[in-house]
Amino acid sequence: MSEQKTNELVRKIFEAYLENKNLRKTPERFAILEEIYSRNDHFDVETLYIHMKNQKYRVSRATVYNTLELLVSCDLVTKHQFGKNMAQFEKSYGYRQHDHVICIECSKVVEFCDPRIHQIQTMVGDLLKFDVKHHSLNLYGFCSDCSMARKVNESATAAAAKAKLEAN
Repeated sequence: MSEQKTNELVRKIFEAYLENKNLRKTPERFAILEEIYSRNDHFDVETLYIHMKNQKYRVSRATVYNTLELLVSCDLVTKHQFGKNMAQFEKSYGYRQHDHVICIECSKVVEFCDPRIHQIQTMVGDLLKFDVKHHSLNLYGFCSDCSMARKVNESATAAAAKAKLEAN
């Protein structure tokens, strides 16, 4: 599906959701939706807010927060809590199931998709008689940049300790 068709469809879904909940259909809410669907990354509220301000949109932090909660409620955005206190979001309509690897040092998030995970989900659902609708898999570790920095830091610390012992 083209990006333009996706944007039209998510706008219609959001309009119907707002109508159903008797909520106002404001230009700011639709600008936030459009901005989210123009992105291909994970983002936090502050990043989205600053980007919107830099693009000269007149939105408040409260509007960004509230609109994100509405978009999560109508399944157009997914909210993630990747270990630290700050929630991250990503668009979710028409997005294939995917999982994440998260660096515990720099918070870098990398998405991956492995069909074996879907097979395991199906098998577990069958075994336990669950109709599994979705799953969440987050793996935590150190990205290659942070691993390298840690090794360099450990080597320097070890060298300093050795030099200190030899000096005594």
